[in-house]
Amino acid sequence: MADYAVGDLQGCFTPLQNLLDLVNFNPSRDHLYCVGDVVARGPDSLACLQFLEKHRASVTVTLGNHDLHLLACHFLNKLPNPKDKLGAFFTYSHREALVEFLQAQPLAVFHQASNSLISHAGIYPTWTVELALEFAQFASCCYQSKNAPNYFSSMYGNATLADLNSEIKTDKFKAIVNVFTRMRFLEPNGELNLSNKEGKDSDTNLIPWFTHPALHETPCNLVFGHWAALEGKTERHDIIALDTGYVWGGAMSLLNLNSKEIVQVQANI
Repeated sequence: MADYAVGDLQGCFTPLQNLLDLVNFNPSRDHLYCVGDVVARGPDSLACLQFLEKHRASVTVTLGNHDLHLLACHFLNKLPNPKDKLGAFFTYSHREALVEFLQAQPLAVFHQASNSLISHAGIYPTWTVELALEFAQFASCCYQSKNAPNYFSSMYGNATLADLNSEIKTDKFKAIVNVFTRMRFLEPNGELNLSNKEGKDSDTNLIPWFTHPALHETPCNLVFGHWAALEGKTERHDIIALDTGYVWGGAMSLLNLNSKEIVQVQANI
């Protein structure tokens, strides 16, 4: 029995299969945690979702920005960005089951056996595990509710940290989604900078969330994806970046949560 976390699939199904073969993944005994962005940009988003839904009892996805965007397009009857290559999904006659599977997934999950918090973009530096899970639960209740279209329509755009405590639920939802699915850098005042998507040393005026002084001692191991420009490098053994940019010509990374061993397959382009 083993538990694994895999970096952003981005619609790349073949490397996922190769990684699972390398570790002899068996869905009857093992569990796979996807750190989000299982769809978009790659050629096989539909195949990725079909596989994950088929093995849903052995799979957990912490939703990423691309996953939430797919759900928003579905519920709001919007056309996806052509760059996301989601045409096959939206013409698939049985996509409702895949939507139901994706919508049921959380924004963050705590893996007790390895003392690890898993989410797409990370955790805000001053949050405890308990607060992070509380915020994630609030957001999941929003996008899993009958009012999901209303929350999806309000999801886009930037929010402030003050919105995390807003009594306006749509504002609070947007702020939580920004942290869990879009965060990379912080401004000196602690607000999220959502425009810079480059490497951690690209702007000395900004603070990568995982180098913030509040994370001198992490509440647990932190496992995340989202930030391909890091190339998997955080220089922290307890903060593990799994988006190593396969869809951009890098690698796809699979982490054994208990042993911390990482297995990779390289893109061939």
